[in-house]
Amino acid sequence: MSGPDQSLFDVEEMEINFGPQHPATHGVLRVKMKLDGEKIMEAKPIIGYLHRGTEKLFETMTFPQCLPHTDRMDYVAAATNNQGFCVTIEKLLGITIPPRAAYIRMILAELQRLASHLVWLATHAVDIGAITPFFYTFRERDAILDLFEEYCGARLTLNTMKIGGVPFDLPEGWLDRCSELVDGFNGHIDEYENLLTENRIWKKRTIDVGVISAEEAIEWGLTGPPLRGSGVKWDIRKVFPYDRYDEIDFEIPIGEKGDTYDRYLVRIEEMRQSVRILRQCLDRLPDGPQMARVPKVLRVKEAGMVYGSVEAPKGELGYFIVATEKATTPYRCRVRPPSFINLQALPAMVEGRLVADLMAVIGTLDIVLGEIDR
Repeated sequence: MSGPDQSLFDVEEMEINFGPQHPATHGVLRVKMKLDGEKIMEAKPIIGYLHRGTEKLFETMTFPQCLPHTDRMDYVAAATNNQGFCVTIEKLLGITIPPRAAYIRMILAELQRLASHLVWLATHAVDIGAITPFFYTFRERDAILDLFEEYCGARLTLNTMKIGGVPFDLPEGWLDRCSELVDGFNGHIDEYENLLTENRIWKKRTIDVGVISAEEAIEWGLTGPPLRGSGVKWDIRKVFPYDRYDEIDFEIPIGEKGDTYDRYLVRIEEMRQSVRILRQCLDRLPDGPQMARVPKVLRVKEAGMVYGSVEAPKGELGYFIVATEKATTPYRCRVRPPSFINLQALPAMVEGRLVADLMAVIGTLDIVLGEIDR
């Protein structure tokens, strides 16, 4: 008589799709996975569900007309998208912006960094089971969006900057309201940390999860908090300063192990550093015009190519522009979005881990599919 049927106990890999409809995939990301029970054997990000041809659209529009389309890439960090494009075109055209314009840009960019990190913290916490931080973080984010609305009339897709400076000077009383927000912000960060930093469930879900070494992070081309979380001190504001960041004193926070918990701590400290930058910008804001003298029609003098980048909340955001002689539009445009590059490391960070860890790692990368798919 033959022995019992052993087929019931065989290990079989199962293919499943995580997303694109899953709320933890932050939009329209699909991850095709091979699982052995709860263990991830293989994970393949599949993108493109939100593709709109933004880079080709840039090639059909004048340089100023491109700006509103930058808002729609990382749509929770529109101001830094504007800043990156303006910095690049100013480099191409040889435009130097006035000191006041540079300081206003830095104020807007750092407020945007705070707002973006607040969205990250809220959604990351919700993804792995902590609902309370959402209500705390969106309280401060709403106050930041009030300032944006007062400045430019919009709260999300802002269009806050122009090639040559900024479109408006600051409204009366705006600096006082901004200063009040900045003065109280570190206290709010303390509240977020009281909820999470020493929370044993949070630490269980994030420590030693999604580990990536400094060498691997560099090989993958990671930038922003995912790179700094692995202990690499790299920040575009320091290594290739733009606007007036070389006049501002701030630190680059880094992690040690390169796990999800380190990346959380890095972003928390980045918010504190943004508060520090904002305080200095508000105190030093010079008088003068907020726009350089630029021609009504922005035209390239000589054919050439240029790459400009800024430290967006998610990492290095760069624009590569090719222009022909006397052109008013880009001949070719290529965007280097941080979310697109950072997402490529997802398989290396989750393979061998459990399905529950996938949500934690996607959240810690802080991706936005608008700039991944473009």
